[in-house]
Amino acid sequence: MSQLFTPFTLRGLTIRNRTVIAPMCQYTSQHGFANDWHFVHLGRFALGGFGLVILEATGVTPEARISYGDLGLWDDEHIAPLAHIVQFLKAEGSATGIQLAHAGRKAATPIAWRHGFDETEAEKAEYAYETWIPEAPSAERHSDNPAFQMPVELDKAGIHRLVQSFADAARRADQAGFDTVEIHGAHGYLINQFLSPLANHRTDEYGGSRENRMRFALEVTEAVRAAWPEEKPLLMRLSVTDGSPGGWSIDDTIALSLELKSLGVDMIHCSSGGFDGYSLKSAPLYQVQLSKAVRAAGIPTIAVGLIDDPYDAERILESGEADLVAFARTALEDPNWAIHARHILEGGGDAYQLWPKQARNRIRDRDRVLGIRQ
Repeated sequence: MSQLFTPFTLRGLTIRNRTVIAPMCQYTSQHGFANDWHFVHLGRFALGGFGLVILEATGVTPEARISYGDLGLWDDEHIAPLAHIVQFLKAEGSATGIQLAHAGRKAATPIAWRHGFDETEAEKAEYAYETWIPEAPSAERHSDNPAFQMPVELDKAGIHRLVQSFADAARRADQAGFDTVEIHGAHGYLINQFLSPLANHRTDEYGGSRENRMRFALEVTEAVRAAWPEEKPLLMRLSVTDGSPGGWSIDDTIALSLELKSLGVDMIHCSSGGFDGYSLKSAPLYQVQLSKAVRAAGIPTIAVGLIDDPYDAERILESGEADLVAFARTALEDPNWAIHARHILEGGGDAYQLWPKQARNRIRDRDRVLGIRQ
């Protein structure tokens, strides 16, 4: 059996294989609620054989959302629609996760496929349009792009409120039945803003030195870990490097990861970027070296970023560059990528078992007639 299709265990969770669906914002929610789109979008990845499916960046408060179309988990009423999705994913063999997020100064931005805030009045009513003033470590805009507003600077009471909001969202995620939660500390959003000297210009205990800039991330982690069941793993997604001059670095991430591990984080999901001046060139496997560097420091990692070839995914695991491999756009293009990859790496036989029971014998018969994949 290939390594990619061996089980993997974190705390009390065993994942059927080492493929992960990375969080992908769908901008299709109203008032934070999951709906039929999310059910179908996510359900196809469980049917496609992936081991762990992590839901999109989910706002821990209404103001935490990247856009008004994001999922939310700030209210108990959000639990039931998410539980419906979780039950289906688990029934089809996938472990389930949800990414708890706050966008900080990158909140209240337009829906990705629109041309700015171009909604008609009728569309605003139909899509539950909302806007608000973002909050951030420092009262500085993300960029001059008109999509980004001037945020207000969080005071200490606001910081403590948000730490509690992350913990409350984690409790709701447990009630919805999720196997794991992932704290979003990447891509220039709030936690990344506190970490990065590019966005954090505070002069109190939350700014200045690296130790101070890490404080908010560590307080969130400690609160979430206390609210999250001991037997369930806790993940954190980090921009291992801002990839921008003067920004957060790989060495910074290694130092933070060791602190996170001591607080009960079980795995780091290794991404990059989030600020202007990003210099990493997108290409196949371009972030794998970031995962390798963090894993070498002694904490399990997920590699992500334009991983498409099953043999590349297998090599990443064999060479010790990551423990799990995540997919986003690759999975959108082929929701059955995991099943297809197992056929490629292992041939026929047991590979058919990853197909849903409603399909596997029909696919096997088709392949036999065509003389393929046996």
